[in-house]
Amino acid sequence: MNLLVIGGTGTVGSQVVQRLLTRGQRPRVLTRSRDKLKGLPTNVYGVVGDSAHPETLPAAMQGIERLVLITALSESEAQEGRAVLAAARTAGVKRVVFLSVHDVEKCPEAPHFRSKIEIQQALEASGLEWTTVMPNNFFQNDLGLRQALLEYGVYAQPLGSVGLSRVDVRDIADAIAVAAMDDGHAGQRYALVGPEVLDGPQTAAIWSRVLGREVRYGGDDLEAWAAQVRAFMPAWLIEDLKLMYAFFQREGLRASAEDLARQALVLAHPPRRFEDFARETAAAWKS
Repeated sequence: MNLLVIGGTGTVGSQVVQRLLTRGQRPRVLTRSRDKLKGLPTNVYGVVGDSAHPETLPAAMQGIERLVLITALSESEAQEGRAVLAAARTAGVKRVVFLSVHDVEKCPEAPHFRSKIEIQQALEASGLEWTTVMPNNFFQNDLGLRQALLEYGVYAQPLGSVGLSRVDVRDIADAIAVAAMDDGHAGQRYALVGPEVLDGPQTAAIWSRVLGREVRYGGDDLEAWAAQVRAFMPAWLIEDLKLMYAFFQREGLRASAEDLARQALVLAHPPRRFEDFARETAAAWKS
């Protein structure tokens, strides 16, 4: 089948592409950068285009039957997502699998959550066959904390003490590949979550065990967190993520029993555990 992945060079999208290749597909990947075309895996067809420039989308979607839509965090995310859906309808795309956020409607005050809500609404009203995959906070977000963990012994993501059912990106990719290729998932929303609930201090304790050194939780002060990331993160994104972390600290993002049961319909194996992810990551860092 002809399948396009938008966002196919990112954290989740690159894993989705690998799953599609494993299943014998030769997916098309949309990228803004010609330089990234050289780094695509064998049997992946790269096309240059940009959802911020809708005039580039028709050529990318020519002949496409199924679309995986992974929108990038940006101030125009909702607008770009709607532009992709409009182009998909015009091109005759039959099925769209969209990456949203677990329980996204509970935090509409965070702009990137609100963008996902708007794209979901547009997708569900589009007449296209759709499936929405809704993951919790990624395990792999911790990869960006390597220096803080190894050099300073600090776990710096301000997750709070209520707890989240965080999920491995590899599980998200497995589910997206199933929803994109297999029948029986039309009109469904699937939460993608890990098997346990962990808060900030518990996460720091796991990193302590796997790294063999003391790691302390950096705390819940969002202004202090913002000051730490200001050197490498734009102001609009800092304010967006502060709202998200405030929600996590206030309410958490915990999976229900129903979330876990429904997840099994699209994930053919038990979800990965955070401690296993942390242990293999620590081993890679040490090597």
